[in-house]
Amino acid sequence: MTQLLTQAIKKVHDLPPSEQDAIAAIILDELADEERWSAAFAKSQNQLAKLAEKARRDVQAGRFKEMGFDEI
Repeated sequence: MTQLLTQAIKKVHDLPPSEQDAIAAIILDELADEERWSAAFAKSQNQLAKLAEKARRDVQAGRFKEMGFDEI
């Protein structure tokens, strides 16, 4: 366990049980979200590669317009 996580756990340990449960729920939700994101990203690699290849072809063919963030 890292030093920062150990420090956080010590602080949470001093909280009332209801607040400990609330923080635990937040952590577990965050970990579940990360797992879902990782799974979705892993499944989309083929599709992302196709989109990247299309973008490269569009750039090579001159079918793009350079824009700044304010123009999107």
